[in-house]
This record gives sequence, structure tokens and C-alpha cells, in this order.
Amino acid sequence: MDVLFKSIDVRDLLPSHDLEDSTPLSAPDLRLLIDRLDAHSDHIKSKVRQYIHSHYSHFSNLLSLSSASVSQSAALSSQLDALLSVLSESPVCDEVKNTLSEIRVTKAELEAKKAQASIVGIIVNLTEKLGEVREFLRGGRVVEVAERIRDLKMALRMGDEEEGEKEVLVYELLRKEWLCCFDEIQESLVKYMEAVVQFEPELRRIRVVHCSTLSGVNDVELRDVLEAMDVLNILDYGLAKTADLFIKHAISPATNLRSPTTFVVESNEDSGKSFEAVLQMVPCSDSKTKDIDGEALFSRMTNIINFVYKFICLQNAPWMWHFGKLTWPRMSDLIISNFLSKVVPDDASKLSNFQRFINMSSVFENALKEIMFISASDKSDERLSNFSDNVEVHFALRKKTEILAKARKLILQCDFTLPQNDESTDRVVDLLFLSEKCMVSKAASELMKLVHHTLKDVCLSSPRVALEFYHAARDALLFYEAVIPVKLDRQLDCISLVAVLMHNDCLYLSQEILGLAFEYRPHFPSYLKDHAVFVDMAPRFQLLAEEILQRHIKTLNLNLKEAIDGANGFQNTHLTKQYESAKLSLDQVVFILEKVRLIWEPVLMPSVYKKSMCMVLESVFSRISRDILLLDDIAAEETLQLQRLIQLMLENLSPLLESLSSVGVGQTSEHDRPHNLDQQIPSLRKIQKLADLLDTPLKSITQAWESGELFRCGFSITEMVDFIQAIFSDSPLRKDCLSRIQYTKF
Repeated sequence: MDVLFKSIDVRDLLPSHDLEDSTPLSAPDLRLLIDRLDAHSDHIKSKVRQYIHSHYSHFSNLLSLSSASVSQSAALSSQLDALLSVLSESPVCDEVKNTLSEIRVTKAELEAKKAQASIVGIIVNLTEKLGEVREFLRGGRVVEVAERIRDLKMALRMGDEEEGEKEVLVYELLRKEWLCCFDEIQESLVKYMEAVVQFEPELRRIRVVHCSTLSGVNDVELRDVLEAMDVLNILDYGLAKTADLFIKHAISPATNLRSPTTFVVESNEDSGKSFEAVLQMVPCSDSKTKDIDGEALFSRMTNIINFVYKFICLQNAPWMWHFGKLTWPRMSDLIISNFLSKVVPDDASKLSNFQRFINMSSVFENALKEIMFISASDKSDERLSNFSDNVEVHFALRKKTEILAKARKLILQCDFTLPQNDESTDRVVDLLFLSEKCMVSKAASELMKLVHHTLKDVCLSSPRVALEFYHAARDALLFYEAVIPVKLDRQLDCISLVAVLMHNDCLYLSQEILGLAFEYRPHFPSYLKDHAVFVDMAPRFQLLAEEILQRHIKTLNLNLKEAIDGANGFQNTHLTKQYESAKLSLDQVVFILEKVRLIWEPVLMPSVYKKSMCMVLESVFSRISRDILLLDDIAAEETLQLQRLIQLMLENLSPLLESLSSVGVGQTSEHDRPHNLDQQIPSLRKIQKLADLLDTPLKSITQAWESGELFRCGFSITEMVDFIQAIFSDSPLRKDCLSRIQYTKF
């Protein structure tokens, strides 16, 4: 039969075997191929017939066996159908079903009861163990109690409860019982610790006993108490009170340099279970001795820590680490505040002497690391070394605090008064960029001296110290800006020396600040040269000076306005009462201006004094001129009284005007000086001319207007028309003069 399974290659049936797949066949080749395929097919058929004839008996047996199997399957199927029909008609089927259901239910109940029995067994076991905890505790077996509590915590899954999850009531009760037991053992261990480590301040000692008796329980050893705390992971809680009392009764007295205390250790370690150790505090015989070298201090601290390590923590490093974690932060703070901070040098040249204190701190902390009082890997625990290594910063901060304290004292104690004869030279200062002098307050003078001294120290200091000094200098200047305006705010609303001195102070400080960078920056440390800035403060003080001066001038103008208002517009001055009232108002104006002159002239810069006083006089003269020119009817006698009032006022103000004219004598010629004053006080010429016009004939007034003289003095056409109409009665001459004035243009 192999011939049936062999593949036929068409090319084998052709005469030439080297044909390619893509080569087309010719017609003779196709006919030849068909003939050969027919022949090959006939050959295959003959082979098949021969094979069937030769294996006929085998094929016959297979067919008969298949027929018999089919007959048997049909018989079994009919028998099964008959059996099922019989069973379906019989009640035995229902019984079998019920029995099977009962078996399943019974089996499920059995399984549930087994689970319940297992849970009950667990609950009973846990309850028995919780009961044993109290029995062990009453027997003083604290380590076993701690281990049971720890195991029960895992069994009850304490801490693994999920919020909102409904718990089995029994488990909830067991957890509550566990918490009660935990609190009970925790408090008992703390009480045992208090009984073992006894603080007796009246006897000035700390006593540690190996075994303690509490609530009828004998021989509870210190090691068992600490082991139980360690098992329960409550060493921090258990040692907290002991650590606090050690800080209070041992460490704090040891760091008190005013009354040093010696610590003596006494123990009887050879007495077995009954041994005890005592840390006795003995005051120094010489109570006036003050420990300033630090060696005795670190020796006392070492004795205390060794006592704790040997007799309380029993040379157990992990326990010692917990005790150190509770005491080291406060202990190091006490050493720093009571000793290290006080030996920080006051002078930068003495910083090198602090190296021995750095070495002491390092040696002390290394000793603490050896007994695991502090961590050997955590650099943050090296609190003493960190402080000592930054001594430059602490020195700078102390000096900065001192500088600011001096600045505060200067500013708060200064009373802003005129100087005495012996200190007047220190109070008159040169303004760097204005080529003038002015008087300043003692606060500003001393403050600037302090700033200069501080910046000189900056030039001689290391970068870290220099940076703090630089900030101290800035803060001292800003302290003036923040305090003085607030402190003296009320005095700025009255005519006094305070406002003028404050103005000068701010102007002086702004000028000095501008010069600081030029004077000191080249000598600053290289780092500070790029970061030190002073020029930003100068405009603030300049602006503050201008604000203070303008506020003072505004207050002065308000006082002068009130005084002029008392003249009632200079009406009816030909009457005695009104004349006296107007004269009193002008006398008050002269008094105020003279008072201001006495305050301003010796204190303000000459240019500021002249400019400010001219502004004030301009407002006074323009107001008086305006009030007189607004009168609608002036009698002949009234003109003389008004002229007299103006002349008296100008006569009384002549010293003031002369003082203004004398300002800048070296810069202005005698010929230009009055003209210069007229330019700064335009209303001065106007009021002087107004006094002359009050007794001038109408024609002369008209001619003066036409010549432009009155116009140059500041009179307007409207003012001249109203003035002529108020003084002269209606007449052809007045009409002619008024028309000439109105037609004259400038």
C-alpha cells in the first residue's frame, strides 16, 4: 500500500526532467502527461484490489465485530430505560433524596460545631493566659508577664483592626481585657522603677537598689524590670520619669557654675542581690569658686552618665540609648546655655582660645558614643560639637545682639534737645554729597559712630562673622527708621525742635549710607563684596526726611493761617477795636515766624532753612495781600491804618528777612542778594508795593501800571481794578484811569 501514500511529481512523467515551474507545456507534452496519469491510476487501482483480496478475512472479522457491538449497546439502552421507568414510579427515590439532603445538612452542622469548638478552645486558651498574666504579675514574674502580653498582642491582632469592620463580641472583650492588663503591667513597671531608683533631694543623693519590694511582691530585680519594658517596647515611657528626675536633681546642679557640686559614687556590688549604689552630691567647700575652665563640668557629667550606665542601665547599650534619647537634648541645652555660650569670646582675636573647649566637647561626646548614650552615626546628636564648631557664628550673633542693644538704647534714650557747649561740635556734621553742615541729634551721631565701628570690624573678620556684622549695621540703621517716627509722632504735629532734628538725622543718615560702600566695600571679604548693599536704604531716609519737613511746614502754615484768620479779613481797621484785633493777629504771625527762625536757623542746613522759610513767608504775604485786595470799600483813614499794619509787620520781620538775605553771602554778591530774596518770596515785593499804593494818588497808580512796575510786583488787572474802585470814589478820572489800566496789555 505504499504506492497510495507516495506523492506524484508531474515532472517525473515527462520525457525531460529539467523543466522549470514557469515553463509552459506544449500540446504533445500534455497528451503524453494525460496518458501516463491514466496508466498510473490504473496501476494504483489494481494494487488496491489485490490488497483487499489478500486481506479479505481480516476485513470480514472487523465488520462482524462492529455489528455485534452495536446490537449489545441497543440492548443495554432498552434495559436502562426500563429500569429508570420502574424507579421513577417507586417512592424509594424520594427517600434517597431526603436521606442525601439530611446527610449534607448534618455534615455542615458538624463542621460548624467543630469550628465553634475550635474558637471556644482558642478563647478559653486566651482567657486562661490573660488570667495567668495577673497571677504572674502578683508573683513578681514581670519578664514572663511581658512575654505573655506580647504573645497575646499578636494572637489578638492588636493594632490590626480595620475601621468599620464588625468584630466578634468575644474578641472585642478580650482586646479590652488585654488593654487593661497592658496598662496594669505598664504602671506596675513604672512603680517598680520608682522603687528601684530612689531620689532623695533632702539627703542630696540618688539611690539605686538591685531588688525592690512593692505591694507585697518581694525581690523584683532591676534587670527584670528593664527587660520587661524592653519586651513590651515601653522603655521610653518607663524611663521618662526617671530621666526627668535625673535632669532635675543631678544634671541641672552639675551644670550650675555658680555653685559647683561634686558627685561621689558609693556601691556594695559584692553583697549579691542586696547590693545598692548611691550617687552622693557634695557641695564644694569653697562656695565662691566658679568653674570656668569646663574640665570639672565635663568630669561631673561623665561621673553622672557612668553611674547611669553601670547601675541603672546595667551596662546594656540599647537601654542606655533609650535613656540618652530622653535626657541628651535637655542635658546638652543646659551645658550650652550655662557654659559654652558663656565662654564664647567677646573679641575676634580670642577665637583661637576657644579650641580647647571644642576639644573638650568632642572628647565628651565620644565617651557618650562608646556607651551608646548618643548615636555614633547620627550627626545631629553631636549637639555640643555642632555648637562649638560654629563658635564664629555664635560670636557674631552675640556681637550683633550687643550692637543692636546699643542702637536701641541710643535711640530710646535720646531726648532730641539742643546740645550743650561741650558737645555742640560733635552734633554739627558734614553732609558728604551736599558740601553743607547741619546739626543732628545725639542718637543719629552716636548711631553712625556705632555703624562705622561695626563696618571696620567687618573688614577685619572672617566671612561668616563679617556677614553677621554687616546685617547688624543695616539693622541698626533700620532700627532708627522703625522706632523714631513712631516714638515722636505726636511731637511732629507741633512747632518744636524735634521735627527739625529728625529731618536732619534722616538727611545725614542718607548721606552717610551713600558713602559707606565707597569707604568700606574695597576692604570687605571677597564673598561680602558681591552681597553687601547699603544704597537701597539711602532713598528711604531721604524720603523720610522730606516727609518730616513737609509735615512740619504744613503744621506751621496751619498755625499761621489761624493767626491771620483772627484779623477778620482786615475789615474796618479805621475802627479802634478792629485795628487792635488785626494788629494782634499780625503780631502773633511775627511771633510764630520769629520762634521758627530761632529753631530752624541754627539747626537746618542753610539752603534748606532759606528755602523752607521763603515758602512759609510766601504763603503769609500772599494771604495778607489777598485779604486786603479783596476789601470792596476802603475809607481814607482805613488806608492809613492798613499801611501802618503792613509796615509794622515788615519792620518786625526785618531781622528774619536779613537772616535770609545773609544766607550764601560767600556765593552771592551784595547787589544780587535782595533780588535773589525777591525771587524766592514773590509776594514780598507785592506787599511792600501794596503798602505804598495805599497812600498813592490815582494818576500815579495808573502810571505805575502802565510802566509795568505793578505787573512785575505780581498785581493782576482784576486786583488793580478792584483796589481802585475800593479806595477812590466814582469820577471821570477814575473811569479814565480804569479804562487805561484795562487797555494796557503785558
